[in-house]
Amino acid sequence: MTSIALFAPRDTAATVFAPRHFERLAAIGILCDARFERQAEETVARVADADVIVSTWGMPRMDAAFLDQLPRLTGVFYAAGSVKGFVTPAVWQRGITVSSAALMNALPVAEYTLAVILLSNKRFWPVMNRTPGAVALPEVPGNYRRTVGIISASMVGRAVIELLKPTDLSVLLYDPFVDAEEAARLGVTKVGLPELMAASDVVSLHAPNLPALRHLIDAEMLARMKDGATFINTARGALVDEEALIAELQRGRIWAVLDVTDPEPPVDGSPFYTLPNVIYTPHIAGSMAQECQRMADFAIDELERFLAGAPLRNAVQPELLERLA
Repeated sequence: MTSIALFAPRDTAATVFAPRHFERLAAIGILCDARFERQAEETVARVADADVIVSTWGMPRMDAAFLDQLPRLTGVFYAAGSVKGFVTPAVWQRGITVSSAALMNALPVAEYTLAVILLSNKRFWPVMNRTPGAVALPEVPGNYRRTVGIISASMVGRAVIELLKPTDLSVLLYDPFVDAEEAARLGVTKVGLPELMAASDVVSLHAPNLPALRHLIDAEMLARMKDGATFINTARGALVDEEALIAELQRGRIWAVLDVTDPEPPVDGSPFYTLPNVIYTPHIAGSMAQECQRMADFAIDELERFLAGAPLRNAVQPELLERLA
């Protein structure tokens, strides 16, 4: 039978893996529980004969020295998102398959984003704390034939686009890797970034955090936004020139909903905590609590496909890794 190692930090594994997951793994093969307290070296000797590893956040870097200790390893099934923190060229050189549950972590981010889009066009933020006798309601444009701009057709970006399909919102997309034909399949209109920033009632950022994209959203782009528009960032704070964003927010022209910042959390005294047109949430858009178990379900599903010789839903492709978050 296949030797399966559950190899992950004990604390994160407790969040991601429920008792049913241990039962599933034991039914698939010979399960080795190799959870560790702080350092992978504590239990790595116990996974020396593993054919596959199931892991989550805290997976150690898989360089040549590490892989030398696991000569039978053929697959890693990661119950979390990005694999950049542990995958090295040595993994591909040895023909090891890697699958990520990033698709499942994208879903709650997309759900959060959908909720924020719909509430933003309902002007939920400025009216939620109104007191009786307050001044008249601000204009509430609603969500009929309004325009949403999605920056990047990443996993999250595509999930947001899918969730927006039942609405009457028009969707613009900026992504240099998506051509007009693919944009049509997605049901969006492909535009340049300046046009997207100027035409959208809500702008939602979903680009990967790559060095080349640092401060993609700068003062020039923010100045193009409509008065009253909302900027959403659930990607990474480094993609935004936050000094420019704060300056624009202090003018009172636009709103921002920020689940990520740079640094994270914002420094003490940051205007993000006090500006009335900022909604700040502490990186809660991704998988939280029981949502994390969805990633374990996916990882074990992928393991079963792998053992059956079936195509994987989210095998990591080395040639695309540099473009991923």
